[in-house]
Formats: sequence, structure tokens, C-alpha cells
Amino acid sequence: MFQHIPVLAEEVLTHLAVKPGGVYADGTLGGGGHAGLILEASAPDGQIIATDRDELALAAARAHLAPYGDRVKAYHANYTELADFVAQDYPEGIDGILLDIGVSSPQIDTPDRGFSYMHDAPLDMRMDRSQGPSARDVVNELSEQALHDLIKDYGEEKWAARIAALICERRALAPIETTFQLVDVIERAIPKGAREKDSHVAKRTFQALRIATNDELGALEKAIDRLVDVLQVGGRLAIISFHSLEDRIVKNKFKYLAASCLCPPKWPVCTCGKVASVRIITRKPITAGSLELDHNRRAASAKLRVVEKII
Repeated sequence: MFQHIPVLAEEVLTHLAVKPGGVYADGTLGGGGHAGLILEASAPDGQIIATDRDELALAAARAHLAPYGDRVKAYHANYTELADFVAQDYPEGIDGILLDIGVSSPQIDTPDRGFSYMHDAPLDMRMDRSQGPSARDVVNELSEQALHDLIKDYGEEKWAARIAALICERRALAPIETTFQLVDVIERAIPKGAREKDSHVAKRTFQALRIATNDELGALEKAIDRLVDVLQVGGRLAIISFHSLEDRIVKNKFKYLAASCLCPPKWPVCTCGKVASVRIITRKPITAGSLELDHNRRAASAKLRVVEKII
């Protein structure tokens, strides 16, 4: 069963300014938790158009949202394609868009997906298992330098060089096929005395591989401009991120879109022609409160940022 607790649920409804009869998009549909809440808040005739790259999640969401009938349109696609579906189905634009970035609880908790370092499984990590290279391919085919850069940049792992070197030593004997084989390499790479307290030794490396396997940062960069384009004036884009690199992309992109001039501060006249397309609703990211954290510890790293389209 694909069950996932939507994070920052009330905050999403409030900051998307969900209204009866509105049209909204969810680019990371998951199990349909956020979408169901938006449909309730936009009743009786509000609509959701959604995408998800995970076929199991999409099937679960369609079942969960079946009572809403034709108020729901759901496509098997990456959220980088969401704007195309919106333009096709709602050429006049829509009222709000949500992206809940990152891996979902069911993906982590399903052993054979290969996301978790707590279960022995094929090293996969693909959100869409019908496309693209798996984490196994990344681990066994990238150069040592590329692996080092990936683990260091995406995992912020200070032992990246040693982990990459030992991966290459191990795969020279036989391919690294499973999550536990990779965990074993990481455990040999990081001295016990240097390991983080209350954090699994493989956490950062697995995070880095997941981000790389699914091109999560590249997808986010590609999507934001196009999603703002398909909003109506006054429509809002809300993005929940779980990683500092993702949050930095969202923060900087929103700041750029909200800027009305990019000229050096000392220039007497603006010559860049930059026009602000959004206003920032959340000057600081919204995070989960203590009550939510008591019920869902995975909300601890969630950060919500929101902009409103102004032209």
C-alpha cells in the first residue's frame, strides 16, 4: 500500500490560497495526499492536474482520488513536463502549483526500490523504473573523480574521496549490485571515530546517489520558469524541499524572478530591462511545527517557499 503523510498540509493550503472552483496542479502527486486536501478545500468544483514519475505512486493516487471523478487529471510524467500538460488542458492558466520535492516515505520503505540503506535490495533508486540509468549504473560506471564530485556535492560528505576510491577498488573485483554491498564499502571508508552521531554512515552517500540517479536538481532548475509561465496573474507556486541544495535553488530562483533590476547598485539608470514576474510570499522558509513533528519525523527537514505571479 502506497501511504504517505503529506507534510506542511495546512501551510500549503493557506499559502496556495486555495479557493472553491480553483484549478491547481501537483507536480509530485505521490499518494495523492496534498491533492486530496486541495480538492476538499476547492470544493465543489475545484480541479487538480497532476504528474508523477513513479507508476506505483500514480496508481495509488488515482485510487485515492477516484471519488473526485473528473475533477482530477493525472499523468505519468516528470514534473518538468507539468507545464506542458497545463498549457494543453488549461491554456488560460491556473491558480496554483505545488511541488513536494524528494523521495516519498513509501519509496524509502519499499525494500526492492533500493532507496534505503536499511534493507538489502538491488541498487536501483529510480523514481521512474521505466527510464534511465539506476544507481547501480552510476556506482559501477562513473569515474572515480565523478563519483567523488557527486558524493561531495550532492551528499555534502567529507569522506567522499575515500568512498569513491574504495567503490572503484571493490567494483574492479565484481560489480556492486546491492544496497548492502555499497553500505559495506562506505563502512570501510569512514572510520568509526569519524562517524556522525545518530546518523547512518551511508546516509549522505545514498542521498547523493538518489539525487544524481533521478537528476533531481536539474529537474528543479528546468521546471520553475515554465511553471510560473502557466500560472494566472495572482496564482501561486509553492515548493517543498528537503535538502539544502534544493532549497538553495528554489530560494535563488525565486529571488531572481522577483528582482526588477539586475544592474550593479551604483549604476544611475537601469539598462538590463529585467522585470519582476513574481513577488515572494515567504521571506523565510516555512518549516514544520512541533505538533506535526510529533506525528511525522520526516517533516523535520521540509522547507516551504512560495511566490505569487504578478504579471
